[in-house]
Amino acid sequence: MNLVLTVAQIVAPVFILAAIGFAWVKLGQDYPMRFITRLVMTMAIPCLIFGALMKTEIDPQALTAVSLAALVAYLVVVAVFTVIAFVLRLDRRTYLAPLIFGNTGNLGLPLALFAFGEEGLGFAVVIFAIMAMMSFTFGIWLVSGGGNPLKSLKEPVVIGTALGALFLWQGWQTPKWITNTVDLIAQVAIPLMLITLGVAVARLKPGDLGRSFWLSLLKAALCAAIGVGAGWAFGLEGTAFAVLVLQLITPIAVTNYLLAERFGADSTAVAGLVVASTLLSVAFLPLALAFLI
Repeated sequence: MNLVLTVAQIVAPVFILAAIGFAWVKLGQDYPMRFITRLVMTMAIPCLIFGALMKTEIDPQALTAVSLAALVAYLVVVAVFTVIAFVLRLDRRTYLAPLIFGNTGNLGLPLALFAFGEEGLGFAVVIFAIMAMMSFTFGIWLVSGGGNPLKSLKEPVVIGTALGALFLWQGWQTPKWITNTVDLIAQVAIPLMLITLGVAVARLKPGDLGRSFWLSLLKAALCAAIGVGAGWAFGLEGTAFAVLVLQLITPIAVTNYLLAERFGADSTAVAGLVVASTLLSVAFLPLALAFLI
């Protein structure tokens, strides 16, 4: 019973905020998605990543191990789903990025914070930063069908990650007034991301939900296995191991739908994947947390 209550206390705020966003749209209220998404991605998330990396007190060796484990895990995920997409004859531009990149920001960060505290958030931010850099470079290259992925290095999320890593490596700290400003901006990131997730799910018009559900189940199972394997291979324990697995099994990110629309991939199919994997996460994320905490 205690375990059930603990898991409920972790996931309830996450799904309640998403439900608020969902209900907000269904009640006919306006929600400027484009403006809020741009605000979060260009200001709040970069500040959250930069501040968390700069102030983290996690052992540098543990951070290095988690970083390497996350990088290797994502490379394995890329290889596995590239093969699956080829075997199943799935359109690479439509399906590959969603199957690789999970919702490590909107869901992964708050879940890690509520489940494992500031230490968990520190590890989650590192994994999210690695995923974000891959998503805004390799991921955009996949969806767009070509182009120069290095152009995405100008993205604020990538810049915030690089600066945070530099400050962490050098042991630098910004002046107190800058730190307070960064923290204040960062505080809007998690609630806005969760509300926006609910809004996005409410507005999506999914297609082929049957295929979307079984692909989402396949993604969750394979990513869980890859996360566990990477954690064991790099000797991760405790919070570091749990957060790595948790981040890898997060459902498909809404960002993939936005990119599909932007670059002319099949956004209806991606919407189906987002909706299906998000609905399934209501069941499998609490179950995963029960094993991880």
